[in-house]
Amino acid sequence: MVLRNTTIATMTADYGLLSDGAIAIQDGEIAWCGPEADLPGQFADLPSEDLAGRLVTPGLIDCHTHLVFGGDRAQEFEMRLNGASYEEVARAGGGIVSTVKATRQASVENLVAQALPRLDAMIAEGITTVEIKSGYGLNEEAELNMLRAARKLASIRPVRILTSYLGAHAVPKEYQNRPDAYIDEVCIPTLHKAHAEGLVDAVDGFCEGIAFDTAQIARVFDAATALGLPLKLHAEQLSNIGGTQLAAARGAMSVDHIEYANNDDCAALAKSGTVAVILPGAFYTLRETQAPPIDALRTHNVPMAVATDCNPGSSPMTSLLLAMNMACTLFRMTPQEALAGATRHAAQALGQDGLGIIQQGATADLAVWNVSHPAELSYRIGFNSLHKRYFGGVA
Repeated sequence: MVLRNTTIATMTADYGLLSDGAIAIQDGEIAWCGPEADLPGQFADLPSEDLAGRLVTPGLIDCHTHLVFGGDRAQEFEMRLNGASYEEVARAGGGIVSTVKATRQASVENLVAQALPRLDAMIAEGITTVEIKSGYGLNEEAELNMLRAARKLASIRPVRILTSYLGAHAVPKEYQNRPDAYIDEVCIPTLHKAHAEGLVDAVDGFCEGIAFDTAQIARVFDAATALGLPLKLHAEQLSNIGGTQLAAARGAMSVDHIEYANNDDCAALAKSGTVAVILPGAFYTLRETQAPPIDALRTHNVPMAVATDCNPGSSPMTSLLLAMNMACTLFRMTPQEALAGATRHAAQALGQDGLGIIQQGATADLAVWNVSHPAELSYRIGFNSLHKRYFGGVA
C-alpha cells in the first residue's frame, strides 16, 4: 500500500522531515519514501490511504523495561514518600527482592496475564518494539519463566519483543551476603539454560553498591560473551563504582541510568559506540536530584535513548510519551533528542538495524499521529495523539 498526504519524520538525521510525503510499503518493508510528487510509477496502482497531513514517525521503541513481574510495590511507594530512600528500602529487605516472592509464585500464564495490560498500554501509544528483562525470579525456574512469558507475549500481540537476561539484578535472601556464590551457582548456570532454550537476546546486570560490583558483573559478561550474546548494563544510577567504564570496555550495546556518570565515562561510551539510555521515570519516582550528564553526552556525541524503565518499584510507568516529556522537562533534552531516543537510538541500544527509521529497506513499523510537528509528542503531558499504528506494514 501507499500512505499519502503526510508529513514524515524519517529520523535518519535529526527529524528528517519531509512535507507532502508518501511511503510505499511492500512485504512488510518500506519500499520507497519521499515527496508524493516523486512517487515512482511502479507504486501508483497500489492501494493508498490519505493521511490528511498527519505526521508519520517510525514505530516507537521502548528499549528498557521490566514489563514481566508479579505483584506490585505500592506500599514501598508510600514508604519513600514518608522519607525512606531507595537504598534504605532495599537494605531493609524491600526494593527488587520484595517483588521476587510474587514472581516466583506466578506461573508463565499468570505472568503473561499480569503483563498484558501494561503491554497493551504501550501498543496503544505507538510502540512496536519492547525490550523485556528478567531479574525478579533470582532462581532458575522463575528466571526462565519470566523469559518464557516475554516470548509468549510476542506471540499474542502484534509487537516485537526482545529479551534481556538480568539474573544479576539483586542478591536473593537465600544468598544474602554471598553474592559471589549466587553468581556462580544460580546466575551463570541459569543463563546457560536460558540460552539453550532460545530465550535470551542480550545479557544485562545491575552494577551498584546495593547489587553487584564490577568484578562480579565481569564474570557474568564473560559467560555472556562466551555464548555470543550482546551486553547491556544498569550503571551509575545511585553512585559511581565503575560500571560504565566496564561496559564500554566490553563493547556493550547500552549503559542505562548513568546519573552519576562523569565526563570520562561519557568519553568511554563515545569510543565504544555504546548508547546511553536515559530513564527519567526512575529519577522522578525516586525523587532523585543527580541528573544524568546530558551536556557531556552531547559533547562526546554519545547517542541517547529514552525508555520507560517500566518496573514495579522505581518506575511504574508504561507511557513512553511521558518518558519523552520527562526527559525534556527534567533533563533538558530537546524534543528532537527525545524522539530520536525513542526511535533510532533505541533501536541502536537493542542492536536492531532497520528499526527506528523510515527509509527504503527499513521495517514498516510506523506510527501515525494527530499532530503537525514532532515536537508535540514530547510537549504534551498525559495525552496520546496516536491515530494509527503499523507493525510490519499491517495496521
